[in-house]
Amino acid sequence: MRLTQYSNFALRTLQLVALRSPAIVSVDDVSRAHGISKSHLVKVAYDLSQRGYIETIRGRKGGMRLARPADTITVGEIVRWTEAPLELVECFNPETNTCPLEGVCHLSRGLQRALRAFLSVLDDLTIADISYNRGVLLERLVQTDNGAVAAKATG
Repeated sequence: MRLTQYSNFALRTLQLVALRSPAIVSVDDVSRAHGISKSHLVKVAYDLSQRGYIETIRGRKGGMRLARPADTITVGEIVRWTEAPLELVECFNPETNTCPLEGVCHLSRGLQRALRAFLSVLDDLTIADISYNRGVLLERLVQTDNGAVAAKATG
């Protein structure tokens, strides 16, 4: 399974906001830190705000901060939202399924178990967990010549 860019951007945004907490983080900060287009991140930040994951602060010194404690936001809930609907194969959607093997196919059952196991692991992982090694993560961010924060290594 491969997550969409949207999921990746949402998780990176939440992680950086948690890493920099209690400071306010701007979309520009996330864009520079991860080399992601600001226009992509504006939508991500708006959606995270609408869903109650971040609080946005307007104005010249505005930005965003977590609206909930990092240890109460699971990666699983973010992935379920950003990847919805999670239909690995056609037969997962009863409205569009045309497979004649529905109900007797062991592949479908196996894939359903695999998806449940995948999400179960992500449900045990919080934004606090992916921000736990704060010092090491922030160390990877270096100052560029113009003073903008840039990612030293991806990960």
